[in-house]
Amino acid sequence: MPPLKVKQKHANPSRPFRRAVVRGLAVILPPLLTIVIFVWVGRTIYSYVLHPVQTGAQHVLVWTIDDGVSMFPDVPLDRDFVKTENGDEYHRLPQQPDGRTNLQWVPEDVYELVTRPANLHGQPIPTSRRAMFERYVDLRWLTPQIVVPVFTCIFILAMYLLGKFLAAKMGRLAWTALEKVIDRLPLIRNVYTSVKQVTDFIFSESNIEYTRVIAVEYPRKGIWSLGLVTGESMLDIASAANEPVLSVLIPTSPAPFTGYTITIKRSEALDMNITIDQAFQFIVSCGVVVAPQQIPGAKDADAAANAPSSEDG
Repeated sequence: MPPLKVKQKHANPSRPFRRAVVRGLAVILPPLLTIVIFVWVGRTIYSYVLHPVQTGAQHVLVWTIDDGVSMFPDVPLDRDFVKTENGDEYHRLPQQPDGRTNLQWVPEDVYELVTRPANLHGQPIPTSRRAMFERYVDLRWLTPQIVVPVFTCIFILAMYLLGKFLAAKMGRLAWTALEKVIDRLPLIRNVYTSVKQVTDFIFSESNIEYTRVIAVEYPRKGIWSLGLVTGESMLDIASAANEPVLSVLIPTSPAPFTGYTITIKRSEALDMNITIDQAFQFIVSCGVVVAPQQIPGAKDADAAANAPSSEDG
């Protein structure tokens, strides 16, 4: 009888490579996604708040510094510099894109600052007074080192004054009237109501405080889920249950900021010996990160470590 041939299982060479790639992604994705979220928030604030404010400030400053002196008809076309009787110095703008001599003039200090090689960054010199003044304002007063701190201070001050105004009686009446107008707009009121519920939940001074972490058999008996007690529930439910009831938020993985709100009997709640942070770590990690005091065998190890040795007598 010929001997049986036994098939040898060869290790799949792609598995170690795949595990290494997955492990690398697990390490790099959290900081990478954090950076992406902050960059997205920063760009959104810049596009919809900072940039319009900066553009408005630019227009105001250009209108303020523009002295209205734009032409000197008596100056020959081959001269690029002129000094008035008052001592004011002006410089002719460069040629037009079509090669014609530019008839517009700007103050010498404006021209000198804008045309510095360090400020041009390889860009052509502006050929219009408006563009020249806008570039001058950007270089003189609207640099990021000035705009960001000033904008931050003004924004915080504006929010403070708005908060004080809305806390007053007249401010509350005005805001109530505005919300009534918004409530009459068919499409806008739906979006506004949803956004307002989220912002009220985040910024309200009476935010929900999670009193403790519990385990509850949800969604059915035999399946345990972590829950966060938010307070006492409704009176009618307590009357129907014939005992006190609790409002519990059941967070979902891996985003614990969403979940289900349920009401349970107080006797059905199993108090957990973990903190709120440990509960969130457990939920975000989909059960991978377990609190040290909840690891099987941890209590026995602690008891053995704290037990008196034979040398202690």
